[in-house]
Amino acid sequence: MKKLPYGISNYEELIEDGYYYVDKTEYIERLENLAEKRIMFLRPRKFGKTLFTSTLENYYDIKKQDKFKELYKDTYIGKNPTKLKNKYHILRFNFSGIDTSTEESTIKGFKESVMISIYGFVKKYSIDFVVSPELTAEGLLNSLIETFKSQKVGEKIYVIIDEYDHFANELLGFNTDKFKGLVSKNGKVRKWYEILKKGTETVIDRIFITGVAPITLDSLTSGFNVGSDITMDEELNDMLGFTTEELVELMKNQNITKEEQENLLPIMKENYDGYIFSLKAKEKIYNSNMCLYFLKDYVRLKRIPEKLVDVNIASDYSKIGKMLNLCKGENREEIIKKTVSGEGILTEIVEKFNPSMEFGETELVSMLFYLGYLTIAGERLGRAELKIPNNVMKEIYSDYFLKMIDQQAQMTIELKEYNEILEEMALEGRIDKIVEMLEKYLKNLSNRDFQRFDEKYVKLIFYSIAMNLKIYSVKSELEVEREYPDILLIPRDRTKGYNAIMIEFKYLKKGEEKQLEKSQREAREQIEKYSNKQEMKDIEKMNKYTIVVVNDKTYIEKID
Repeated sequence: MKKLPYGISNYEELIEDGYYYVDKTEYIERLENLAEKRIMFLRPRKFGKTLFTSTLENYYDIKKQDKFKELYKDTYIGKNPTKLKNKYHILRFNFSGIDTSTEESTIKGFKESVMISIYGFVKKYSIDFVVSPELTAEGLLNSLIETFKSQKVGEKIYVIIDEYDHFANELLGFNTDKFKGLVSKNGKVRKWYEILKKGTETVIDRIFITGVAPITLDSLTSGFNVGSDITMDEELNDMLGFTTEELVELMKNQNITKEEQENLLPIMKENYDGYIFSLKAKEKIYNSNMCLYFLKDYVRLKRIPEKLVDVNIASDYSKIGKMLNLCKGENREEIIKKTVSGEGILTEIVEKFNPSMEFGETELVSMLFYLGYLTIAGERLGRAELKIPNNVMKEIYSDYFLKMIDQQAQMTIELKEYNEILEEMALEGRIDKIVEMLEKYLKNLSNRDFQRFDEKYVKLIFYSIAMNLKIYSVKSELEVEREYPDILLIPRDRTKGYNAIMIEFKYLKKGEEKQLEKSQREAREQIEKYSNKQEMKDIEKMNKYTIVVVNDKTYIEKID
C-alpha cells in the first residue's frame, strides 16, 4: 500500500517518497512519435497537468541520466525508453499565481516568472549568464537563447510551459481591455512568444505547452505559429485524469475491498466522472484530483467524506460567473437554463479565441467545455453535443442559477432556512418549506419574468434550491433522459434512514386555472406509473408528491 498522491505535482518527489503513481508514461512515447515537436495540450483545472509536465521534465532532463532507473523502473517508459530520454536541457515556465489586479502588476508578474525560470535554468546547467532585472521578459529570453547557443554548441533545449493561460483567463473574466492589450500585436506577452518561436530555429528543439483554454491562441499564435494543438486528439483522451480501470487499481492498492468499491464507485462516478475531450473518444474520464481527495479521506477515516468536493477545487470552479458574464443578455440565461436542466447543446467547439470578438453562445459554450463545466456527450453532423459532466458541476451551475434568480427576485435563502427545509424533508418526508420558498421566489419575480415562465423554468428554481441540500443526490427527468419523475431526491447515505422524495410538476399560466384538476390528475397518474418501476420500489421511505404551479401559486398533493 502506497501513499495517496493528493496535492503532489512533483514527479521526482512522488516516486522517491513512495506515493502511488497512475502510470501515464506511455504518452511520452506517443507524444514523441507525433510529427509535430511543438505541442499544445489543454485540460480543465485539477486534472494532473503539472504532474505530467514534471514527468516529462524528469524523463528528458540531461541531468537526470543517473536517476532514470530509479525514477522510471516501474513504468511503461522505463521498460520501453525512447531514443530521446535524458537528451535535453529543460527550460520550464509556470505562469500561475500572477497578480492580475492591474496591467502593470500582470506584466511585472509575467517577467518575474520568466526571471525565476531562467535563473534556475542557468544555475542547473552551469551557464555563464546574468539574469538582469533591467531586461524585459522577451529580452531575457532572447539573451538566454543567444548565450546557450554559444556556450552549449550542438545541444538542445526542451521548453515546458505550464499554466500558459492562467493570468489571461483571470484577466478575461473581469478586464477584457487589459487582456487585449497584453496579447495584441504590440503586447508584451505576444512579443515573448515571438522570441520563443525564433528560438526554435536554433537551440529550442521541443516545446510542450499546457493550460486550460485556447483563449490567447489566436493572438499568440500569430507570432508563434509553429505549434500543434492536440487537445481533442482521440488517442490522447485519457492522457490526464483517471479511467475507471486506473481508479479501480488505485483503490486495490489502498486495500479497499471489492465490496467497498461497489459502494464507492457509483458515488465517485456520479460526482467526478463524465469527461470526454474528443468527438471520437468513447471512455469517460474522472477528475483525478477530486478522486484523490475523496479516497484520501475515505482511507483515513473509513467513511465517505461529508463534503464531496475539496474547498480548494470548488473555489477554482466557482469562477463560472466570470465566464458566463462575457455573454450578455438572454443568450447567457438560455445557456444556463439548458445546461442546468440537463439538455444537450449542439455546437461547434471553437479552437482559437480572438480577444476582439464578441462572446456569443458558440464561444461561451466552447469556453465552458475547455474549463470543464461542460463535456462532450455525443456528436451529430460533426458537431459536439455538450452537457454537464457530473454532479459537482451541476451544483456549481445550480448555485449560479439561483444567484441569478436571487437578483431578479431581490431575495436570498438564509442558511437557517436551508436547515429547516432539510430537517423537514429528511426527517419527516414533507416538502412544505421548500415549496413555500419556491412560491416566495415566484411571487417576487416580475411580470416580465412570467412571460418567459414554463414548467421547465419553475422546475429549475426548485432543482437549484434542492441542489444546496448536500445530504441528497438530486436527479431530474431531463438530466438522466429516462422515464423518471421530474425531481427525485435520494439520500446519499441510505444507512441513516432519511426520507427520499419523488415530485411530479405541472405548470399553468395565468388564466388556465380551470385546468388545475386535470393537471393534478395527470401528475398523479405519472407518479403512480413511476412508483411501479422496480428502481423506485427499491428506494426505502419514498414520499411522493405532485406540485401544480398556477402563475405564482402552488398546489401540493401527497400521494400515498
